[in-house]
Amino acid sequence: MSKLFLVRHGQSQWNLENRFTGGQDIDLTELGKQEARHAGQQLQEQKIDIAFSSKLVRARRTLAMMLEEMDRLTIPIMTTACLNERSYGMLEGLNKAETVLKYGEAQVQEWRRSFDVIPPGGESLKDTHDRVIPYFKKYIAPELASGKNVLIVAHGNSLRALIMFLEHISSSEIMKREIATGVPLYYEVKDAYFKRREALLSKSLLKTATHG
Repeated sequence: MSKLFLVRHGQSQWNLENRFTGGQDIDLTELGKQEARHAGQQLQEQKIDIAFSSKLVRARRTLAMMLEEMDRLTIPIMTTACLNERSYGMLEGLNKAETVLKYGEAQVQEWRRSFDVIPPGGESLKDTHDRVIPYFKKYIAPELASGKNVLIVAHGNSLRALIMFLEHISSSEIMKREIATGVPLYYEVKDAYFKRREALLSKSLLKTATHG
């Protein structure tokens, strides 16, 4: 039985500032670095054979800091834009509260919470799903099928798209799923069946995730 570990990157500077981050290459805050190290500590006893990351610095740095904590610096690492965060287009860099004042809460909520509604110049979650899942099937699933344990470090929405696929969640239900920064989640994989396990971190330490 192989294992699949999913980690959303640590807090980024624009997470802290409540901005739409999307495809912008924004680095971690000091808290985000602490979250990355803590995530690595949570997985110290796990055997990781290969890791995948988006190409954005907040995910790559989170992965690097995790692997340093885990003493797994020699494992293969694959980076791909297919795991990048959902693009928010013209909204990227805007403060979310100010965006609500400009466009109205209903419109902003539709952009953020609808499965197939596209923000101006950006991507819907469906668009994100349609690039994440083919990559997962082609490159990650075969590693799991061969018995390897896999770590993926990515973003709130790219992981949400993957979780939707793994758990067979509806498009309406997945939009309610919150993914905290720096908290490892894992699945046991047997015969292409993914069984979700609890996050390794104590539930008392979980925090509400911010989107983007």
